[in-house]
Amino acid sequence: HLKQWLHLFRVIRVKETEYKSTPHSSYLKKKTATGWLIFLFPDCVFRWEEERYTDGSKWRFLEHKGPVFAPPYEPLPNKVKFYYDGKPMKLSGSAEEVATFFAKMLDHEYTTKDIFRKNFYKDWRKEMTSEEKSIITDLNKCDFREMSEYFKAQSEARKQMSKEEKQKIKEENERILQEYGFCIMDNHKERIGNFRIEPPGLFRGRGDHPKMGMLKRRIRPEDIIINCSKDSKQPKPPPGTKWKEVRHDNKVTWLVSWTENIQGSIKYIMLNPSSRIKGEKDWQKYETARRLKKCVDRIRTQYRDDWKSKEMRIRQRAVALYFIDKLALRAGNEKEEGETADTVGCCSLRVEHIKLYPKLDEQEYVVEFDFLGKDSIRYYNKIPVEKRVFKNLQLFLENKQPEDDLFDRLNTSILNKHLQELMDGLTAKVFRTYNASITLQQQLKELTSEDSIPAKILSYNRANRAVAILCNHQRAPPKTFEKSMQNLQTKIDEKQKQLSAARKQLKAAKADHKASHDEKSRKTVEVKRKAVQRIEEQLMKLQVQATDREENKQIALGTSKLNYLDPRISVAWCKKWSIPTEKIYNKTQREKFAWAIDMAEKDYEF
Repeated sequence: HLKQWLHLFRVIRVKETEYKSTPHSSYLKKKTATGWLIFLFPDCVFRWEEERYTDGSKWRFLEHKGPVFAPPYEPLPNKVKFYYDGKPMKLSGSAEEVATFFAKMLDHEYTTKDIFRKNFYKDWRKEMTSEEKSIITDLNKCDFREMSEYFKAQSEARKQMSKEEKQKIKEENERILQEYGFCIMDNHKERIGNFRIEPPGLFRGRGDHPKMGMLKRRIRPEDIIINCSKDSKQPKPPPGTKWKEVRHDNKVTWLVSWTENIQGSIKYIMLNPSSRIKGEKDWQKYETARRLKKCVDRIRTQYRDDWKSKEMRIRQRAVALYFIDKLALRAGNEKEEGETADTVGCCSLRVEHIKLYPKLDEQEYVVEFDFLGKDSIRYYNKIPVEKRVFKNLQLFLENKQPEDDLFDRLNTSILNKHLQELMDGLTAKVFRTYNASITLQQQLKELTSEDSIPAKILSYNRANRAVAILCNHQRAPPKTFEKSMQNLQTKIDEKQKQLSAARKQLKAAKADHKASHDEKSRKTVEVKRKAVQRIEEQLMKLQVQATDREENKQIALGTSKLNYLDPRISVAWCKKWSIPTEKIYNKTQREKFAWAIDMAEKDYEF
């Protein structure tokens, strides 16, 4: 059991009299003829081993204070009016609150969309009194502009707060964090993720979601299920209220749950990503992907053989697995029609989502994909495929309409069952994790060279970008992108002027030294040379930064970095090239990946 950890241990030998005074709490001990062998662990490894249960339990003791609810609604001042058909109208409390949700979004494109406006109006009417319903019959006659301006002014006022006012708010937030932001789990104080309940508002969704504009209702204590241990001090609900239920389920790791009203999905308050349980789960995820590395060649050989199967279901499964492996596609889960946007994954692709381009002359067989993936992000790719894959796709498309399923004899459940048979714990996501991590490692080997730290960081981001493109992690360019690039270009132009002036000064100093040959002029030349080198380094840093921003404007690097890339690859790269980990991971990310920073040495291989 311990062989997998041996490379992490430092082993020391001490006499029996010294054993109790050894200043390490994290160790295994072994009695020998000459004393004790002490195996010194990284803290994270010791804690995982210390608290691992064999009965499926996640904890023995759990105590916390429960959630922090959204503040109650504060009515608008009397001077802020809502107008209907040009006339001011006083709304009831609940109708006014929902109206403010729309007013806050008035400048957003969502409020111009028909489905958003239709859903909002329908839910808003449910909050109106009978009299209000009889008067407000057309959303187009509603004027929310004065309410919108009020909230803009409030936002601006918060920005203009004094240093003392901001400090007071910061101190109050810190007090709430200390009271509600931590729990006790098996003798350890653990940070909780998001302990605040989301306030009510209007549902946005991703892309053209059919439920956008619907009212997200206020979550109350009566909606909340608390999970804690029987022998803990149970959290108390606000005065005059009660919890929906108090559970003592130590087979799960969530602390609080409730069901939201839009899609009926269950929401959770869980531990922070830097917690012991989250860290162990992360480590196990990447270890599973590393196990796939050992058998991926066998799996690839098998699905290639299955392309020739006599059974259509096996052929479809094999081609789908090929795309999941080669293109890092998500499997795609079944969902109820009308409940979510029309997004698909590999198993739910339809005929309309692909086009086939037969081989012409020396060209390759090409397949074009065009569909909406997770979060309504468009996936477009035109790739060459092997002849047998192409022929199978032609077969799958025969006698089908555009809206028919491409893989009509396959679904996610069937695929996942097959993957489990290939390797214990294997899922489509494991393929994404494996391919993402192995791509990063290969790209870092190819791109990194003996350059400056900024150039190495650019190489890292380019390697990360190759993974983000593989996983289709796109984003819209930030609204401030053009302005920030202009500001950066201004800095570059200014730095180039400084460099030009510094070079002229260096040239003049060299000429002066050539004429006088004295010690003072020689020192002046050295000073001017160092100034030129310093400005050149600063200019290069700015230019690398500009290149990095431009290349990444439509790519989301964070998703793959946090969820698909084994952090030990990045940590090992940092250690190998003497780059501080804070250049790659921010403070929150370093806390999340503390286990990897402890474990990985510079020669780590995924």
